[in-house]
Amino acid sequence: MKFTASTADLQDALTTVGRAVPSKSTMPILECILFERDEDGHLRLSVTDLEISIVKRVPVQFESNGTGEGAAKVAVPAKRLQDTIRALPDLPLTFEADEEFEITMTTDQGRYQMVGHDGADYPELPELEGTHTVTTDGVLLQHAIEKTRFAVSQDALRPAMMGVYFQLEEDSSRVVATDGHRLVKLELDDMTSDEDLDFIVPEKALGLARRVAEDEMCTLAVGDGHVSFDFGNARILARLIDEQYPNYDAVIPDGNDKLLTADREALLNAVKRVGLYSSSMTNQIRMALSDDQVEISAEDIERSSEARETVLCEYDEDDMEIGFNANYLTEVLGNMDAEEVVFAFSTPNRAGIVRPQDQNEGEDVMMLIMPVMLNTYA
Repeated sequence: MKFTASTADLQDALTTVGRAVPSKSTMPILECILFERDEDGHLRLSVTDLEISIVKRVPVQFESNGTGEGAAKVAVPAKRLQDTIRALPDLPLTFEADEEFEITMTTDQGRYQMVGHDGADYPELPELEGTHTVTTDGVLLQHAIEKTRFAVSQDALRPAMMGVYFQLEEDSSRVVATDGHRLVKLELDDMTSDEDLDFIVPEKALGLARRVAEDEMCTLAVGDGHVSFDFGNARILARLIDEQYPNYDAVIPDGNDKLLTADREALLNAVKRVGLYSSSMTNQIRMALSDDQVEISAEDIERSSEARETVLCEYDEDDMEIGFNANYLTEVLGNMDAEEVVFAFSTPNRAGIVRPQDQNEGEDVMMLIMPVMLNTYA
């Protein structure tokens, strides 16, 4: 294998696939990037940790047919390769791998050598069989990931909640994430499927897909326990989480009729500031609701500190005091797009629902946040 490419193009591709390279693995070859020539004459870079895989195509100029001279495919040590390419300026680079998988990279400034591995020993990436495909806009998929991923659970004892739940239907779809403390349900009119599909995608895979997604169409394929996101020159493959997702509708209260409308930015900033004075153990803040204002307060008894702020709002129900985790509330407000948000409350010990006052066209987003118990009520 011998080709010439721009270091800038290589660095861009290596940045994409490098995110899936395991830092330590019981299989040393997984710490490499597989280089091979595809049927269209592009360089194909592949990486897998056996759960998640990334494939990236790079335009290069091959100087042989890729089959008769040198190695047809070679596994290149990822860290040294990435560090080398990152340290070079934007210039042409010649890459060559011989039959012994000795790699030489040459520029007009220098020569760099390392030893790779036989690409034939690299694990084969899964081939999805019996797949169902959905075509959607890459920006829409990126938006769905950004609005839900923050609420995914990190608790390995609840594996189903360690991913984002997709429910694709003919007229619209739902994308859901929850960790038991927060829940996000995003309904999208423009993400549809000819047949009903539901599956759970690991959070890490979606994080990679979000970075790769661009302003182009994405082909989403589901089958054989895997999902793939194909963006043309880049493809993410991941093993689905084979668990039953919890019945999230059962935890969404339907009797929350105490409505509070406030400026999202003002409320978010107040929660951030006051949250700095909350207990490091609980991160608890209080929201005291009264006529057209909400007082946000926190105290840290161990450090003898406290803070409170008042934010103007629209509220004309009975006075109420409710507690939340400051970090969770910050993330909920931070992931809303609207200028104003509407909270729907019931009692201090029931979940609060948060929605934007004006939904974006073609979507309906609802976020739920569980309260924390305050010592002022039983």
